[in-house]
Amino acid sequence: MQLLVAVINHAELVDDLLAAFVELGITGATVIDSEGMGHVLSQDVPIFAGVRALRAQSRPANQTVFSVVDDDKVDRAVALIQEICGNLDLPGQGIVFTVPVTRVIGLKAELETS
Repeated sequence: MQLLVAVINHAELVDDLLAAFVELGITGATVIDSEGMGHVLSQDVPIFAGVRALRAQSRPANQTVFSVVDDDKVDRAVALIQEICGNLDLPGQGIVFTVPVTRVIGLKAELETS
């Protein structure tokens, strides 16, 4: 199992992404509103006003999706994210990463049935 974390800079795409996850068999995810470091620093810390140039390349807000995903679905989930959100190698599109999960409490039955 992997914890898949996707920071989606185009919040309007999150509904499409979650629908695609369901079609893939990923039926659980948590979505939170989030802000990038450049946006926070340029707004809240006057000494970092020079960061405004970075802020111009980013969105004022984004959404972060967390999902525990079976190992055999991780590559397809990442491919879906890139298909829906665009090339993540380009600035301002978003970020995706996974982290191995060694223990899950509360989701085990759901993950075993998929």
